[in-house]
Amino acid sequence: VQLQASGGGLVQAGGSLRLSCAASGRGFGVSSLGWFRQAPGKEREFVTGISWSAGSTRYADSVKGRFTISRDNAKNTMYLQMNSLKPEDTAVYYCAALSGMVPTTTPGAYRYWGQGTQVTVSS
Repeated sequence: VQLQASGGGLVQAGGSLRLSCAASGRGFGVSSLGWFRQAPGKEREFVTGISWSAGSTRYADSVKGRFTISRDNAKNTMYLQMNSLKPEDTAVYYCAALSGMVPTTTPGAYRYWGQGTQVTVSS
């Protein structure tokens, strides 16, 4: 599975962005997917994940109620709708995939990674 994230940009606090993660290759439909982010000087952290069937999602406490993950297996694409953005959401956002039914919060569990897209939220 090859992944490519897009949709990042500069937005004011309180604004919204929608990230996309397009996949190619075999296995997308049976992979759980996740979004991670990494701010300068910090470790990569889990943001949200979605099961292969989209029946199960999980979110980091810091984004609950503001971010929504979804996927369209027919289009081999995953989305991250980010609302009410805060300056602390500023980071490079990465999409990732693992061969399993349920997403985990551990970066090491994900085998495939996209190249990342920069999200900058100004105050």
